[in-house]
Amino acid sequence: MNSGEEFGVSETTTEIAMFDRIGGALAIDRLVEAFYGYMDSFPQAKKIRDMHDVDLGPVKKVLKRYLSEWTGGPKLYSPEKGHPRLRQRHMGFPIGNAERDAWLLCMRQALGETIADPAARAELDANMTKLADWMRNQADNPHDRGEGRP
Repeated sequence: MNSGEEFGVSETTTEIAMFDRIGGALAIDRLVEAFYGYMDSFPQAKKIRDMHDVDLGPVKKVLKRYLSEWTGGPKLYSPEKGHPRLRQRHMGFPIGNAERDAWLLCMRQALGETIADPAARAELDANMTKLADWMRNQADNPHDRGEGRP
């Protein structure tokens, strides 16, 4: 997986896509459901949960489509939404260190619950950490000064 791209899976003919390594669409579905379950239940995630609508159905669908494509599975996101432009799409929400950390807390719990392969889980965690760090959009972030960009 090449985390430097928003759809970042580099493959050769002998390399197995992360999507397949983790169990395909079923694993993505379980991951997203667990992630939002933790977002609903962890007090540390209240602030980021409040950035979402009460009905999580539509955002779950989008995240499942994004993660499918991001991990090298079926291209379900870009035909509908175009290029991810994740940071741009999230600029209306204040994302600083605390929000990044809360998001990662929920995602790491979900990864631990749903991804059995420790190597795949660690790789996903590392790439999601870089992505979450990039999403910060508050003042004085290193990537806004041209530093630390994935």
